Amino acid sequence: MNITIHYAFLPHTDAEAALGFYHDMLGFEVRKDVGYEDMRWITVGPVGQPATSIVLHPPGVDPGITAEERDTILTLIAKGVYGAVTLASDDLDGLFERLEAAGADIVQEPTDQDYGVRDCAFRDPAGNLIRVNQVG
Repeated sequence: MNITIHYAFLPHTDAEAALGFYHDMLGFEVRKDVGYEDMRWITVGPVGQPATSIVLHPPGVDPGITAEERDTILTLIAKGVYGAVTLASDDLDGLFERLEAAGADIVQEPTDQDYGVRDCAFRDPAGNLIRVNQVG
């Protein structure tokens, strides 16, 4: 049996800013861009890896969520403690330099961690934490 990660979901609070970050800064391809009323679900992923995607979705749109709960979700997103994903790169320093030059919200410069990985961290426009590990 082979199990893979097909989709990961992260909220976005501004679809155009999310596209600017994931497509323009990270270089991900846009696989789907679906709108409904004033909301958008955008599926992005690394070029050449069609089986792995991130779905950027409007936060708190489940019909079972109250207005108060939605406000709590938006508060947590703004604090940067709601969503996170860890990516991997074979050129961590080069990616970091590119993101820094493009104005990404840097949380941590490339660092050799005590637990054995070299990584950096930044936030996407919604505040989601994006960590990147050096691989290879």
